[in-house]
Amino acid sequence: MTAPGLRDGAPAEDSDDLDVEEALALVREAKDDGTGPARDPRPAEPHRHAPAERHRATPWPQAREIAARAARATRATRPATTSSAPRRTPVSVPLGDALGLVLAAPLDALSDLPSFDTSAMDGWAVAGPGPWTVREEGVLAGHAQPAPLTDGEAVRIATGARVPADTTAVLRTEHGRTDAQGRLHATRDMVHGQDIRPRGQECRSGDQLLPVGTQITPAVLGLAAAAGYDTVTVVPRPRAEVLVLGDELLTEGLPREGLIRDALGPMLPPWLRALGAEVLAVRRIRDDAKALHKAITASTADLIVTTGGTAAGPHDHVHPTLERIGAELLVDGVKVRPGHPMLLARTRDDQHLVGLPGNPLAAVSGLITLAEPLLRTLAARPAPEPYTLPLTEPVHGHPYDTRLVPVVLRGDRAVPLHYNGPAMLRGIAAADALAVVPPGGARQGAETELLDLPWTTAGIGVCFT
Repeated sequence: MTAPGLRDGAPAEDSDDLDVEEALALVREAKDDGTGPARDPRPAEPHRHAPAERHRATPWPQAREIAARAARATRATRPATTSSAPRRTPVSVPLGDALGLVLAAPLDALSDLPSFDTSAMDGWAVAGPGPWTVREEGVLAGHAQPAPLTDGEAVRIATGARVPADTTAVLRTEHGRTDAQGRLHATRDMVHGQDIRPRGQECRSGDQLLPVGTQITPAVLGLAAAAGYDTVTVVPRPRAEVLVLGDELLTEGLPREGLIRDALGPMLPPWLRALGAEVLAVRRIRDDAKALHKAITASTADLIVTTGGTAAGPHDHVHPTLERIGAELLVDGVKVRPGHPMLLARTRDDQHLVGLPGNPLAAVSGLITLAEPLLRTLAARPAPEPYTLPLTEPVHGHPYDTRLVPVVLRGDRAVPLHYNGPAMLRGIAAADALAVVPPGGARQGAETELLDLPWTTAGIGVCFT
């Protein structure tokens, strides 16, 4: 039987057929909707009951907006009335720990920059018209203020050295020559002040160098150091904790006796770090409701990420645990494939939980859909500018839901990758980005929105520490 949404002749690995977890999620939705007994969750039948499937699931763009707003709201406020910045206490961190963070206070100049007249080149500091008599001792960077020059006098000077008082200009090494009497001559015309960086040329003390909200790049670190900063005031890095759920997971060796290797335990922490989080811990929890309850209520993280257990199976404890602790369910299922049974909950005013499906690529979808916007808001980072590229081949779509499909970028085009089923990582491991395929699919050449993977963008996104 052909899976729903699978075009004739498509390779089997490109199918987005429902997995067991997604089918169980539909069963739970049908029960919660009061529409009668649980429906058949077999993957060949889901679209006969599309209205029940869509009863609770949130459209993909809306789910991302909810996640981005969630960290700015509390139980007592509505997202539309909250401020544009997260309510988190700024911290002061050393420059060496600030890369990728966001300024929570303006970077104001602590002194003039440069703080004294400086030579911009190696050469001679000269006074008055030439030729000049050259002093024996030169002027080096880092030394005390040299003696003033008199007209007709020159002194060797290094780049960055303090310029002697009454200097007319700096004559570059390649623009001067000495005669047999040792006098210095210019080999080309000079202008007053040439190759001198005057005090305060870049800024004066008190000038604002960078505003609040600036993301700290290597260049920002350099500017802060040049301006005299040892620490900067920033929005703190969001803290995340990963709870890997399941009795069937192995941490080493080959799969055996119904057990499988845990792919999410190794993958999620560095991915969260690439999204700007500090990962406090990775905890492995068996299919035990009490253990899950204890882990969630004891966590001090800003974001708890769970894996699996978000559907309606006999050992899926995430929903019951959230209900038990009185969590506010903000997103319960998303109209996206893979990853439909993901969720977002507010467990405390200052803490959220993202429940990821247990299948690896579905979990990646949940990270991109819910965790990334939430962490971005917590860190006060701006949203990336959306962009599109044409597809090199058609991509079949889900009838009602958005699809996230791994692609590689080749020039100005996006090449869809196969092996993109919910349980597969082979495609995403080779990908540069995820293509956002709308319901119904995308034809060859269609301009399609792309979401860059964090380590494929230039700059701080490649930092995993």
